[in-house]
Amino acid sequence: QVQLVESGGGLVQPGGSLRLSCAASGSIFSFADMGWYRQAPGKQRELVAVFSGGGSTNYADSVKARFTISRDNAKNTVSLRMNSLKPEDTAVYYCNARFPLGNTYWGQGTQVTVSS
Repeated sequence: QVQLVESGGGLVQPGGSLRLSCAASGSIFSFADMGWYRQAPGKQRELVAVFSGGGSTNYADSVKARFTISRDNAKNTVSLRMNSLKPEDTAVYYCNARFPLGNTYWGQGTQVTVSS
């Protein structure tokens, strides 16, 4: 049974930093695309960053140069370092795993609030 568990969310002031982590279990994730999505109140869930099983990364334009995604296949973890946070980054952040055959899994989400 695949499980994704996020941690690291919280309240931070504008300009601050946070690091989100996702611990994956229940499968071999080396070949899966691992990513982070977010959903703000009243908005659709959107891609933030993805680290493909092939080793490439992709970021939403709104977070480029501020966020960095990383993964550790030996530990089955994927992390998101978020710098220079803005109020518009406030959302629930979800970890996502997408396997080559199409199976997709989500974590429960972690709240990130950027406010003074």
